Amino acid sequence: MSTDINSETTVPEVPKVPETDYQSVHTETIEDEETNPQVQEILDKVSGVLANLPDYVTDFFKEYQRPLITVGLILTAFVSVKLLLAILHAVNEVPLLAPTFELIGLGYSGWFVYRFLLKDVNRQELTENFTSLKDQVLGKRI
Repeated sequence: MSTDINSETTVPEVPKVPETDYQSVHTETIEDEETNPQVQEILDKVSGVLANLPDYVTDFFKEYQRPLITVGLILTAFVSVKLLLAILHAVNEVPLLAPTFELIGLGYSGWFVYRFLLKDVNRQELTENFTSLKDQVLGKRI
């Protein structure tokens, strides 16, 4: 491999582009006599719509308030569920955290069965507690 530069190497010449006289270029303009009234009419219509836009929006929201609230609540519930699922997925990916939660759940389930479901007296206590809570939430029936 040689590091000597060959002095006989020639660089090809780039062809010259002819200069143009930009002052002599003539651009044709469209006569505005016919288009001016049309443009003015369109601008008047657009400005009229934009001027009345707050009234249109207010009337729309007054007329469709309940459906808009319903759609908003549905979208909010959907986003909340998706966020909750993403958080649960992230927690599930942490090593040893998911099995720990499973053990805690099994332990609590075992305690609940032992505390409330094994004996008749405890089942009656659970039924009374449930009935009391139901009456507090739904109201007493006569």
